[in-house]
Amino acid sequence: MNSTFLFIGGIGGLEILIIFILPGILWLWSLIDCVKGEFKNYDKIVWILLIILLPILGAILYLIIGRNQKV
Repeated sequence: MNSTFLFIGGIGGLEILIIFILPGILWLWSLIDCVKGEFKNYDKIVWILLIILLPILGAILYLIIGRNQKV
């Protein structure tokens, strides 16, 4: 059986999950949570820009710091 079915170009399924899918889910979850949340003044705009411009770091910072700033 051809080994490319299980192992494509040196990257297996677990690596693809860890490198691409999980950070994408984290980014999307933090962006949706920020858009739906209510913040004071311009905090929402700042957090959305931070999440979009710094995808992984912005999402992590929002989930740690930004969620506590909601009204």
